[in-house]
Amino acid sequence: MTNLELPKIGLGTWKLKPSAAKYSTVEAVKLGYRFIDTAQAYGNEHGVGEGLQEIFSSGILKREEIIVATKLHPLKLRPRSAFKSATKSLKKLKLDYIDILYVHYPAFALGYSHNKTLNAISQLIDEGKVLHVGVSNFTTKMIDDALKVSDKPIYANQIEHHPYLKQRQLLEHHKKKGVHVISYSPLARGFALKDNVIVDIAKKNEMSVAQVCLAWVISKGAIPIPKATSLDHLQDNFAAKDKQLSSEDLDKIDNIQISKRMVHPIVVAPKEWKK
Repeated sequence: MTNLELPKIGLGTWKLKPSAAKYSTVEAVKLGYRFIDTAQAYGNEHGVGEGLQEIFSSGILKREEIIVATKLHPLKLRPRSAFKSATKSLKKLKLDYIDILYVHYPAFALGYSHNKTLNAISQLIDEGKVLHVGVSNFTTKMIDDALKVSDKPIYANQIEHHPYLKQRQLLEHHKKKGVHVISYSPLARGFALKDNVIVDIAKKNEMSVAQVCLAWVISKGAIPIPKATSLDHLQDNFAAKDKQLSSEDLDKIDNIQISKRMVHPIVVAPKEWKK
């Protein structure tokens, strides 16, 4: 276990092909990103790994200067599978250790167990292959249940979080429990970029619409991990960490009445999401 200080924003790689993941990783790090997120289910860990290797070999960064997170595949949550798949992730990423290893989904029907799965990650921590336990798509009750049985702290919960899915209760709960919130799909899969309220705020502040969404997420104490495949978008997203919105603008976004989850995969999604 180490002290891990997350930056205000990271790079997400969901739906990126390996070649795009490599490019985005390299260019993001050059711009100043220090937090890269991937997953076994994305199929691009080796692309991220090639990008990281290029960064390290060129002397731009040392391994300990960047945070790399990946996730156990929803089909690899039983202890034996978790050990094997984590080892494969390390090989694909070309790393000696992973900073945060997440449970991608609490897929109880596919073999997930708070006790067995989280303590498998705990063993990987004891072996030096992982530094921190992470979970993803967990409800507040799941976090409470996990904290009761895990012999290591739950460092972070990665959730869908954007102006159309504000996650107020979860954010408040996690703040009290000391669990970091990592926000995926912070632009609501692009839908929030067309919202009139957000567009107007962007124009008034001479910001991009994406920057408004990301600044809103950051204002909530969460860390957004938007993906980007072009240098312009990488730069624009990264600049959001230095943008601040007025309380009036934040209130306007808070009062957007749309409430919509953009990511809801069958089988692995928590049943509570349907309520």
